[in-house]
Amino acid sequence: MECRIGDLRYKEVINVNTGMRLGYVSDAAFDIHTGKMEALIVPGAYKVLGLFGRSDDHVIPWSAIRRIGDDIILVEEDKPLAKKR
Repeated sequence: MECRIGDLRYKEVINVNTGMRLGYVSDAAFDIHTGKMEALIVPGAYKVLGLFGRSDDHVIPWSAIRRIGDDIILVEEDKPLAKKR
């Protein structure tokens, strides 16, 4: 299967351990020295009707990704995913 970085933005991320829908990929983090993808970034949920901003972004390390399908990305993390603002 071939997948471009732009295609990742249309894929929903789901944590298989909790069944929680994390949202859609907004960005990716790369190591500029090796060229390897390090993590996917999913924006946090809106707070109170979107009036008070968003919660912290979910930073999903590449090691937590289990499957990348046609329309979803399955991740597996026992502990809460790292968050980044």
